[in-house]
Amino acid sequence: MIRRVSTFVQEVRTELGKVSWSSRQDLIGSTWVVLASTTLLAVVVGTFDFICTTLIRWMVR
Repeated sequence: MIRRVSTFVQEVRTELGKVSWSSRQDLIGSTWVVLASTTLLAVVVGTFDFICTTLIRWMVR
């Protein structure tokens, strides 16, 4: 059992060495894209929710 775990860990290390890691600048740029997209989506969903809530309240009265 210990041999299997040891082999697994060794193979994981080998595979991680083959990974192409992004640069710090790439990660920062991607983070800004995700934050901007999330903010835009939140504004769109919030606006739609506000409009729907207002229309439903108006129809119920």
